[in-house]
Amino acid sequence: MPDWVTLGPERTEIDLPHGHSVTYLPDVVIYDHPAHGEIRVNRVDGAFVAELPDGLPEDVVNASRNRVSITTAAGRLAVTRNKAETFGYAKDWELFFFTLDSPYYSRSAFEIFFGPQNDDTRGNIAGAAQDFWNNTLWRHKDVAWAMFETILMAFFGTFGAAMVALPVAFLAARNFTPLMSLRFFFRQIFDFVRGVDALIWAIVLARAFGLGPMTGALAILVTDSGSFGKIFSETLENVDEKQIEGIHSTGARPLQRYRFGVIPQVAPVLLSQVLYFFESNARSATVIGAITGGGIGLILTQAINTQQDWEQVTWYIVLILLMVIAMDTLSGWIRARVIKGGEDPVL
Repeated sequence: MPDWVTLGPERTEIDLPHGHSVTYLPDVVIYDHPAHGEIRVNRVDGAFVAELPDGLPEDVVNASRNRVSITTAAGRLAVTRNKAETFGYAKDWELFFFTLDSPYYSRSAFEIFFGPQNDDTRGNIAGAAQDFWNNTLWRHKDVAWAMFETILMAFFGTFGAAMVALPVAFLAARNFTPLMSLRFFFRQIFDFVRGVDALIWAIVLARAFGLGPMTGALAILVTDSGSFGKIFSETLENVDEKQIEGIHSTGARPLQRYRFGVIPQVAPVLLSQVLYFFESNARSATVIGAITGGGIGLILTQAINTQQDWEQVTWYIVLILLMVIAMDTLSGWIRARVIKGGEDPVL
């Protein structure tokens, strides 16, 4: 235990900065505020009751039957039915790397890399990496998997929608489908599915398929199918008919004319649009994941709803921003290599 925690059989004391302290007793938890006195949290008939001293500011205590939270400049005490937690504030993020039960806690990077071995069963570097990865407070492993889920939602939703929309777009293009009623029918389908926001589709699909990242990917797929169908059909209407006639003069069949006379013309434009939507959906998947129960959006929502310290919320937001920047850079690099003939993207 750190030196600011004193354990005892019936009494545990935690010293916080600025003279604040928390005392755990068998039947009561006491927060000692040096300016206002003791705040006592008791449990009476299954409900929490907070005894507040006179003159205590209203924003210090947030109390209900099932939870009492005390927040000051020195720290925070949260008492629930399952557990009581005390959080102390520090200038650095020492628990970001290792929790208190890790042998590498409070060790510098030099001590970990070049110092004596802290654990007889594993080396310092491997042990430090394992304890960092399995940090139960910051949940680095869970956060990394959630980021991966968010990217997967955006990837499968975007490219799945492109695969669905491309063949249907031929049926909505004027120069490939002369029958106006058939074109009108598919254009109305595109307008319908893209007219409903992905968040609404996420709620509807969650009732049908349950919660999970796959539901979020399906919501993106449905919405983007309509957007891609409209964009692809308009792009197909502007193709150069001379190239198609040249392929047709060789005796090519309709599918062969589409494959060699149409697709090479529209591929750069279509790929550029798909990559742009992929980049945009990486952001949208965060919000959709908060609704469908998957990805970094779910973890961010949990951190906000459970009133965790805001440095964790800030960390998740920073990770989302870094993910968006990475997706933007990757998308620009792919467009430069595939579409612009290898020119470097403008950053």
